Amino acid sequence: MTAENKKRNFFNRRKRPAPKKKHNYAFIDSQNLNLGTQRAGWKMDWKKFRIFLREKYDVEQAYMFIGYMPENEDLYTQMHDAGYLVALKPTLDMFIDPDSDKKEDKPPTKGNVDTELVMYAMKEMPSYDKAIIVSGDGDFYSLVEYLNDRNKLLHIMTPNWKYSTLLKPFEDYIIRLDTLKRELAYRGYNRRSKKDAGGDSRKNTAPKRSPSQDAKGVDGAL
Repeated sequence: MTAENKKRNFFNRRKRPAPKKKHNYAFIDSQNLNLGTQRAGWKMDWKKFRIFLREKYDVEQAYMFIGYMPENEDLYTQMHDAGYLVALKPTLDMFIDPDSDKKEDKPPTKGNVDTELVMYAMKEMPSYDKAIIVSGDGDFYSLVEYLNDRNKLLHIMTPNWKYSTLLKPFEDYIIRLDTLKRELAYRGYNRRSKKDAGGDSRKNTAPKRSPSQDAKGVDGAL
């Protein structure tokens, strides 16, 4: 090959594209997070939380796992519009003992999303750099251990201080979201709570919520 041909081949060679940078993913147990924050006296602003995940932890995809209830269709749309990938799990009405003294308007609803969260975290592993697990549930111990062993765990975000003791070995990864209440709280929630506590005459005019709505109540913060 002549020097001229070598020169031509050198300039004609295609530049290899740089490998695409992988971002982080978040996998959110919505019921655990929602109930955990409300029990600590505040409510998550889901729009703020999505921005927080993206800007502070480079979360490209945030999967929100929710038990499906037909009356909450508008909520799922709002969560999608806020930037979450909503993964819905069919729910089951729990059996109530007819001899029980506790009477319910309707059977409580159960929508366990643990299996779906684990499955998505495993399935999407080649696509992300590191994972954030948002839950204080000890059922995710095996997933957390697996991610940690493969250098794929970025953080575990728990709603408050009452997270499972099974997660204690991973304390260095834990971020307690109650310590970020000022940054992430839905402001209207506390204002309404104070009005109710002060004897607001309108507090009894609100429609009564079923136990299942309270359990899944991630609405109102969007």
